[in-house]
Amino acid sequence: MSSQGSHEPGLIRTGVIGYGLSGRVFHTPFLAAHPEFALDTIVTADADRRGQAAAQHPSVRLVNTADELLTDAAARLDLIVIASPPATHAPLAHAALDAGIAVVIDKPFAVTADDGRELIAKAERLGLSLTVFQNRRWDGDFLTLQALIAAGRLGEVRRFESRFEWFKPGQGKAWKAAATPREGGGVLYDLGAHLLDQALVLFGPVDDVYAEVLTRQPGGPADDDTFVALQHANGVRSHLWMNGLTGQKGPRFRVLGSAAAYTTWGLDSQEPALKVGGAPTDPGFGEVPHDRWGLLGLDGALVPEPTRPGNYAAFYEGVADALLRGGTLPVDPRDSLRVIELIERIHDGSR
Repeated sequence: MSSQGSHEPGLIRTGVIGYGLSGRVFHTPFLAAHPEFALDTIVTADADRRGQAAAQHPSVRLVNTADELLTDAAARLDLIVIASPPATHAPLAHAALDAGIAVVIDKPFAVTADDGRELIAKAERLGLSLTVFQNRRWDGDFLTLQALIAAGRLGEVRRFESRFEWFKPGQGKAWKAAATPREGGGVLYDLGAHLLDQALVLFGPVDDVYAEVLTRQPGGPADDDTFVALQHANGVRSHLWMNGLTGQKGPRFRVLGSAAAYTTWGLDSQEPALKVGGAPTDPGFGEVPHDRWGLLGLDGALVPEPTRPGNYAAFYEGVADALLRGGTLPVDPRDSLRVIELIERIHDGSR
């Protein structure tokens, strides 16, 4: 960690760039709740968001631009979290690394694989920590599925189906409404960054890819209805759906094995709880009620499988362990680079 400036020893002084959904819901609540982080500065020029940030984090310094944050960053910060639109990720991460500061980048890691490779090389050259916020690795249903596979309860996994689907035509953040794929826009960069990462974590490298990359909304700048099929080197087939225009949702996971199958519905509970002002320290945070547990087994003999509590806080626990105690980063940026390589390959093939 940076040792410049005076601050309480053992605290990771942190600045967050962006206070939209990502900064407000996925980053600052966990930084504020963790005793080893000191939330120092939030960057947002939006008046409403400044008001929200001031109300939710009254002791935090607010600045309008990343340049203001970076001006004295070397003296006051140990970590910068980049929660701004994808096209800004690489430039801001370079600036943070140049200032000698560790970096967390929200997904997608970068818009191009070349950008991602340059950032990894620079962080290694400078001896600085760089990681990517792939928070869906800590969804409760994903943690449960990992445990089922590790215990062999599905037998040999043959097919993995995974969906992020909803019905929100014409809605979305201003930057998303205008961003093209070359700027990190579209559901493949947005939701696909999660779905592809989960598939690679579970089943490893990919030999072949098939994709349908579609734009359904008239005049839309990027894909809003995308399907990806992966053939993993180990023989598993992953089928991934990402769609903001789905009138009836399919199962979140449907995993078919030689001995049993596992199916879940609905999204992890952490995001909706945080959106309405919940905190990671709330009793029962991340837990899933019995009536939303997935089903395990064979038709005619299905049993509810308890869903493990979701735990996005584990990401920042890992960051703290890496920065303060030399532990392993919670997400290897090379994993996220492989996701961007796949996204680029899919977009190149669909043009």
